[in-house]
Amino acid sequence: MSGDLTFVFEGEPAPGEIREAAPGVFWLRMPLPFKLDHINLWLLEDGDGWTIIDTGINRDEVKAAWEQVFADHFTDRPLKRVIVTHFHPDHIGLAGWLTERFDVELWTSAAEWTFARMLSIDTGEDLMDCFRRFYRLAGFDDDLMALVEKRANPYPTRVSPIPTAFRRISDGDEIDINGRTWRIMVGTGHAPEHCCLYCEDLNVLISGDQILPIITPNISIWPQEPDADPLKLYLGSLPRFKPLPDDVLVLPSHKWPFTGLHGRLDVLAHHHDERLEETFAACAEPLTGVEVLKHLFKRELDDHQVFFAIGESLAHLHYLMGQGRIEKIQGKDSTPDRYRQVAA
Repeated sequence: MSGDLTFVFEGEPAPGEIREAAPGVFWLRMPLPFKLDHINLWLLEDGDGWTIIDTGINRDEVKAAWEQVFADHFTDRPLKRVIVTHFHPDHIGLAGWLTERFDVELWTSAAEWTFARMLSIDTGEDLMDCFRRFYRLAGFDDDLMALVEKRANPYPTRVSPIPTAFRRISDGDEIDINGRTWRIMVGTGHAPEHCCLYCEDLNVLISGDQILPIITPNISIWPQEPDADPLKLYLGSLPRFKPLPDDVLVLPSHKWPFTGLHGRLDVLAHHHDERLEETFAACAEPLTGVEVLKHLFKRELDDHQVFFAIGESLAHLHYLMGQGRIEKIQGKDSTPDRYRQVAA
């Protein structure tokens, strides 16, 4: 499912270590407390200082790894800025800690900062009511609803305080880092305004979560936007990367740096074609979102994964609804929504 990829390095740096991936571009790997147990971050030489791209989640062991990087590499070269690809906590989780510590700006897109800021402070009962309604309509039973109550809004615990101000970056913007031009390429679907960075001089693409090897980025419906069609956005954004050279060095947020971009883009699109057909076939009889989930995800899911799985299942259903192939039978009160094929 990876396509014709070439992984260009053996192994990966330990937490607190850096490895040069391209001239002036260094690879860091930080731990995550999930089944996907790591994130790749990037440290770029920037004249007399450094630029950080993505930060890791807000946990003591990640801060400790950063402290080692500071001790080894920041003694005579200060941090100049923090660039964040998108709002997910493994990417922006320590942005507040870093920007405050070094008195530098956070650079990210407006949508990503807005989502991060909102989720970090939205902890009221009205948000929980939104969650309860959304997951009941998706078909959660009492056991699964207990997970909703237990999980609540986990975002504030996974991020340091999101900066109250930021520097906006947008699609097509060019940023000079160490005398080289890095162009912002925005992808959508996985996050609202996900910023990838491409340097033609180095033939390097920092792809964040938008383009991953081996695994596919999570494309989900979330309670705050229950009628969204993120899969349409994601599939529509993949062709934006086709004009880049096939041999561009892709630096992803998970797994390993690779080359073979064009084949990987094709595999990502084809993967969703297969999932869409599985979803459509499952809905020969009316099914809830949870029932569709069980068709798509055969393995046992942990408490964290079940929320991403239902989000992905709904995303595929919404895409098929947009194509006119699936229709939704609206649930009421405690009756969940059901989805069925549209009669020919």
